Amino acid sequence: MKASFKIIVTFLVIAIVFSGCSRKKDSFLSRNYHAVTAEYNTLYNGYLALEEGRKTVNESYDDNYWEILPIERMQISEEILLPGQSKNENFERAEEKAIKAIQKHGMNIKGKEKNPQIDEAYLLLGKARYFDQRFVPALQAFNYILYKYPASDNINHARIWREKTNIRLENDELAIKNLKTLMYQEELEGQDLADATSMLAQAYINTKSLDSAVWQLKIAAKATKSHDERGRYRFIQGQLYNRLNQKDSANLAFDKVIELNRKTPRAYLIAAYVGKARNFDFTNEDKEALIELLYELEANRENRPFLSKIYYQIAEYHLKNASDSLAVEFYNKSLRTNPTDKILVSKNYENLGDIFFDYTEYKIAGAYYDSTMLNMRENSKPYRIIKRKRDNLDDVILYEDMAFRNDSILILTNMSEADRNAYFLEYTESLKLAAQEEKEKQEIAERNQGLVTVNSSNPAGVKSVGKNIGGPTPGGVPTFYFYNTSTIAYGKNEFKKIWGDRELEDNWRWGSEIKSSSKNEVTDLAQVETDSELFDPQYYMDQIPTDPVKIDSIKAERNLAYYQLGLIYKEKFKEYDLSKDKFQTLLGSSPDEKLILPSKYNLYKIYELQGYNTQSEGVKNDIINNYPDSRYAAILLNPESALAEDDSSPENVYNRLYRELKNQNYQYVIDESNKYISVFEGEKIVPKFELLKANAKGRLLGFEEYSKAIAYIAYNYANTPEGAQAQTITDELLPKLGTKDFVDNPEEKNYKLVYYFDNPSEETVTDFTEKLQKEIDKVNVFDLSLSVDLYDPTTTFVVVHGLTSKEGALGYADALTEKKKDNIVHQHFAASSTNYKIIQVHKNMDAYLNIE
Repeated sequence: MKASFKIIVTFLVIAIVFSGCSRKKDSFLSRNYHAVTAEYNTLYNGYLALEEGRKTVNESYDDNYWEILPIERMQISEEILLPGQSKNENFERAEEKAIKAIQKHGMNIKGKEKNPQIDEAYLLLGKARYFDQRFVPALQAFNYILYKYPASDNINHARIWREKTNIRLENDELAIKNLKTLMYQEELEGQDLADATSMLAQAYINTKSLDSAVWQLKIAAKATKSHDERGRYRFIQGQLYNRLNQKDSANLAFDKVIELNRKTPRAYLIAAYVGKARNFDFTNEDKEALIELLYELEANRENRPFLSKIYYQIAEYHLKNASDSLAVEFYNKSLRTNPTDKILVSKNYENLGDIFFDYTEYKIAGAYYDSTMLNMRENSKPYRIIKRKRDNLDDVILYEDMAFRNDSILILTNMSEADRNAYFLEYTESLKLAAQEEKEKQEIAERNQGLVTVNSSNPAGVKSVGKNIGGPTPGGVPTFYFYNTSTIAYGKNEFKKIWGDRELEDNWRWGSEIKSSSKNEVTDLAQVETDSELFDPQYYMDQIPTDPVKIDSIKAERNLAYYQLGLIYKEKFKEYDLSKDKFQTLLGSSPDEKLILPSKYNLYKIYELQGYNTQSEGVKNDIINNYPDSRYAAILLNPESALAEDDSSPENVYNRLYRELKNQNYQYVIDESNKYISVFEGEKIVPKFELLKANAKGRLLGFEEYSKAIAYIAYNYANTPEGAQAQTITDELLPKLGTKDFVDNPEEKNYKLVYYFDNPSEETVTDFTEKLQKEIDKVNVFDLSLSVDLYDPTTTFVVVHGLTSKEGALGYADALTEKKKDNIVHQHFAASSTNYKIIQVHKNMDAYLNIE
């Protein structure tokens, strides 16, 4: 009985307590119960989730130290989320806790909130939404605090967070106004002051008021309680001073970051050292002290995650100190650390490209520029600059390879039989040795049952590169197989030799199928029999051209390559010595007559640019005396005359022929283009003449001839705008024009009546056209027009346009035939616009007439 009584009393007490804690009663017990429960349960767990989410956001953000850092580390995502979705489950949980606190512990009685923790709940709600990048709902939560809880202890904190949100919504001017008002009205201290001034600085940075931002960051760095934030603010301060060209002030800011040492993240510390190194004055400061500092940073084990940046800065030092070989070494070291910073990677490659470009190693430079563009944002301004530079190298690489190849062939053609035999005997002996070594390696691999054993000191066939190999310990020799790219390549090669080119699949080892090798793969020397023709010197000697016509063709191609290189080095790269060497070599190689004069004129211009007056006068007199009727002589005799206004200039000749193309004088355009392609050989305008000729051929002779001419331009002038245009035509236009099948489309409403004449005189066509035009002028129902179109060299069309059906076109022709006076009778056919185009493109009128 007593036990039952105690239980009943206990339940009664609990019921009384809970009824006294109602959210609708403004009692001491109720207020404190809901305040304590909200603070130490719901909000506590909510803020734990918020901090966990903030930590995730910080860790996932990669700072770009090449630009001014943002005050706050948060990557803004462009992803659009549906209602109820969240980017981070921690922020979703924090928001849920905030809403739970408001719904279960809010005590809104007679329009007033009695729970002092509810403003904290709304603050948590706004922050969770802010970090979840739902800025408009976050702004609503902060505004609610300002509207509903003006006497809250968190009111200034809420005002600061509202302006942070405004900045995220790009309302920078409003944020600046509100933050300045807040600091004027309130005495902010501690973290609130740091937050207010740092966000004001961000708004100033966004509005390009960098000098104002510097001052606010100075205040923020002093007021913040976080060494992490202090280091970041000081570093950004240094970046801003650099942007304002105040390098001394920037270095002082970087020094304050360095003074924090371990108190601030090491990323800021290294960035500050690098920032000071970039500001180094090579004229007035101690260079030895700088390089010693950089080497100390390299040697410090704590700096291993930042070696890519340190190596890059050491390379920059050596480059500015004119030690190019050391610069190349350290740029490569930086790349071998496999940095995640794509901008750093692109700068390493770009600088390497520039170094080799300056040493006229254009092929190597081109490869580095290719790698540079792979690590840049496509179509950005820096990308376009590098692409333009790289495109200019295409011609150099093409013609240098052509000149080298043809020179090599010509050297062999000029050797005696005995010298050739000795040369190829030595070559084939080296092939035999290589084959023997390859076979021995294969036998070793087979004895090891297909398992490739990688010798840690140096696998067979792989050159030892020592310190040049990157990996987890840059600068040292790695022991892990996959840190060595050379070893990987060797291993792949060995695998293919033993197992073949296997598909990636289960039980690959026991599969019988092996992918067939490409015909273009390099011959596996280990599989070549010792009596193979590859080891016979005669095999190679038989491939040396002996036909004088073929040898002359090789010489002509080589000479053209020299001429083009001379022009490219002169016009594009201003490498006058290289250009001069190419032109002089060309003139000493008995070139075609058409290359001699332009080469001499270009040599004259180079001598003039370099100030070699004696040489320039000699070449000038040579041109005037030996080529008095040439346009080059005319230019030299009268330098004031404008070449563009000379009737014989390439531009004027081209424009004249273009007008002839419009006038349908196609054969004349073809003949004249052939003539001037020869006259202007080697000049930039030649591809334009080729394209003009191709168009004339297409109009006169049809699709097949046009296709051939376009293919010729795409292949032979690939590195010119006209060559690119020809390639586009080949890829996109020709497939559309290729069909010869006529179309029967009942929906088509545009038809033509075509009268065709075989070998007509100009007078015949003119008389017929005038007679037909008079009849057309009498027609008011249709908007008819007339044209004279050339079909082929012997056939001319007189075409009536504007008819709406085939039957109508033929009926109109019959009506003209039946007229009692001025009747018009001539062979004709009707065709839709689509079919007329096919007839003109493919010159297949006969086929069309046969299906009529």
